Amino acid sequence: MDTQFNDITLHPIGVVRSITKQPFLIADETGIKMRDDIAPTIDEVRKTEKTISDVVLNRDLAEHLEGIEEYSHIKIIYWAHDVPRKARDIKKVHPMGNPEYPLVGLFSTCSPARPNPILTTVVRLVGKEGTTLHVTGLDAIDGSPVLDIKPHVGEFYPAEGVKIPDWMEKIQSTVMQRKTND
Repeated sequence: MDTQFNDITLHPIGVVRSITKQPFLIADETGIKMRDDIAPTIDEVRKTEKTISDVVLNRDLAEHLEGIEEYSHIKIIYWAHDVPRKARDIKKVHPMGNPEYPLVGLFSTCSPARPNPILTTVVRLVGKEGTTLHVTGLDAIDGSPVLDIKPHVGEFYPAEGVKIPDWMEKIQSTVMQRKTND
């Protein structure tokens, strides 16, 4: 079934300013791979939990931010601008670029190589100055265009009965082990 929406135009509302200059996962026409081994990559991702990044919004959006400080966490929706055009045609990947995980359809993963490389992440809101939001936990690289911001309200999302594949449980277990070892 073809969609009736042939052209959708998105306009960035701001930009990410971060010390993260390279993506953790590298996407190209052959698939995805981790920039480093799993342990250093997880350590780099965990640094974002403590490092303050800025989400700098267009000045004309100041009123849109009214009341945002009342939330502890917000969702940042951004464009993975470093994903090459050819990588957007990938249909299947090994999660996290690890061939030990099964080859699965792209929409079964959090891979940045997507037909529309729109990514989301939940971050802790540390503060606001004008139209700049100071956040921790942002995995977007410096210069990523911001498409939208939403408050994160955990109770709006299911917590019970959530099912995930075995390989995703292994990824989560690896991340949790790294956290426990610190």
